[in-house]
Amino acid sequence: MSEIGAFEAKSRFHGPLRRVEAGERFVITMHGRPVTELVPFRQRDSARVRSAINALTAFQETHSLGGVPVHRIVEEARSY
Repeated sequence: MSEIGAFEAKSRFHGPLRRVEAGERFVITMHGRPVTELVPFRQRDSARVRSAINALTAFQETHSLGGVPVHRIVEEARSY
């Protein structure tokens, strides 16, 4: 993954943007420290996300940890 300074990214945004469009990824740095990533946009696969959520929900309903259902542990953790 390439690195590009924030000043250069701001000054010459069109060049790196074209490279990202072609699939390249960049780490944008400030004073030599990584700040963010510039990555190609990817559409979310809603059906795949929904399927994963359904599978996790089914797992929670059918499994337990030490006799405590997983969904109870998750609910309790959310309350913190």
